[in-house]
Amino acid sequence: MKAAVLHAAGDLRIEERPDAPAPGRGEVRLQITRAGLCGTDASEYAAGPIMTPLKVRHPNSGVLGPVVLGHEFIGVVESAGPGSDRFTAGDRVAAGAGVWCGRCGWCERGQTNLCQSYWTYGLSADGGLTHRITVPEAMLHPVAPQVSDDNAALAQPLAVGLHAVDRSRVRPGDVVVVHGAGAIGSFVIAGLKAAGAGAIVAVDIDDGRLETAAKLGASVTVNATAADPLEAVAELTGSALADVTIEASGVPDGLSRVQRLTRRGGTILLVGLPKAQVSFTAVDLILREIDVMTTVAHVCDRNLPAALDLLARHDLAALLVERVVPLDRIVEDALVPMTDGSARGKLLVDTQAGPS
Repeated sequence: MKAAVLHAAGDLRIEERPDAPAPGRGEVRLQITRAGLCGTDASEYAAGPIMTPLKVRHPNSGVLGPVVLGHEFIGVVESAGPGSDRFTAGDRVAAGAGVWCGRCGWCERGQTNLCQSYWTYGLSADGGLTHRITVPEAMLHPVAPQVSDDNAALAQPLAVGLHAVDRSRVRPGDVVVVHGAGAIGSFVIAGLKAAGAGAIVAVDIDDGRLETAAKLGASVTVNATAADPLEAVAELTGSALADVTIEASGVPDGLSRVQRLTRRGGTILLVGLPKAQVSFTAVDLILREIDVMTTVAHVCDRNLPAALDLLARHDLAALLVERVVPLDRIVEDALVPMTDGSARGKLLVDTQAGPS
């Protein structure tokens, strides 16, 4: 079967790989129908290895060497292994992609995303940019019949956004600023709207992203190259500032940018991954008693079903998906546009398009 295999930065090849093995205990084999691409995939292609085990064996998955990308994928169950009773052949499912042990202290506390042996299909081991894959059934959840493949393929990144909303401790009616309305910021905005946030202020430097943010639920949009977000927030709150600010851009000074928009006793949530050292004014955080929170990945059993439920009620693909590309065109039509900045929306891959 064909697969998109990353060998090094700038070297992703469509190769023949052995078919997915028969499922073992607690596993199912899927025929992949859609896979999504995100900034992590683009970064691995452009400048990897960053998270992929191309040169150093991954301590939890045990994998070393070229890896099939794809940590956002959905499929149809082909077969189930012994002891697998949640799914039968023909079921449509979405994958959370992360693997947790279920036994460590973090798992026992429900923090499966922080499992001491956590690893991810498509980053730590071969993932979903292929025709078939065998995975643990624990990381799969059913897709409702009315949810299209394109929408279902958004479930994993939307789950990440919903986990961020959980971590922000947002309350109904809160004024929230989302700094960075790109891929993850868009999913956070959708999650905030569903959670009942009050005014949502989206801040970005791209008018196209801000237009999408407004369609997703942002009540105010600010292009930071043309206006000061502080003025917009102060106008909304009467100078009290935002209850919650979410830094989703990953720019090195992102924390300091949202800090000035956050009220006394408010919350800052860090989502974006900075590529350089972060600076902030600790004295101001302390004296104004601002909580700084972080978030990573998602809790599969909680956030993935919630994402699929939201997608059953809202056609987010119509707003976010730019195009679907065949597997054999993934470099030219997806990864290159993502790395050079010409891609304007979410890119999905039809892994079954073309000859097997």
